[in-house]
Amino acid sequence: MQNTSHDPVGWHGTTILCVRTASGVAMAGDGQVSLGQTVVKGNARKVRRIGAGGAVLAGFAGATADAFTLLERLEAKLERFPNQLERACVELAKDWRTDRYLRRLEAMMAVADRDRSFTLTGNGDVLEPEDGVIAIGSGGNYALAAARALLTVDGLSSEEIARRAMRIAGDICVYTNYNVIVETIV
Repeated sequence: MQNTSHDPVGWHGTTILCVRTASGVAMAGDGQVSLGQTVVKGNARKVRRIGAGGAVLAGFAGATADAFTLLERLEAKLERFPNQLERACVELAKDWRTDRYLRRLEAMMAVADRDRSFTLTGNGDVLEPEDGVIAIGSGGNYALAAARALLTVDGLSSEEIARRAMRIAGDICVYTNYNVIVETIV
């Protein structure tokens, strides 16, 4: 994350990875939050279950307060459109893009249910991955590359791929630690 007018002190850190395989979907997030060169928290929970019965996995990167605002808004959309994750995401993205207050929020989200996975951005994007893998945050590209490579290994579950890829991201990215939370839907 870059320093911005909304983030003047230089908060960094987050790696969120979502992996979908025949065994199900797993979403993993590391626990590190850094301020400049200092780790200020090592056990942040950046992956959560939302929606009715916790049927949707959501992970966030960016400003925490902004991400929680978006999580609340997405939950409201899921209440309005139950069992329609794509519709709820599109409605949130429209609001995020057009609402003066929401437009200023600096966060990204990865969301998944039993059937679909999406990346949501403040640009109005609702992106579904071609290969079943989503990664966001400062260590996202490392986790994405590792997960894509691990998809070629026979017999690994989505959770095993997510855990191994997050370990690799933690080995490379100074803003990613090994305190990983994983939520799954099988």
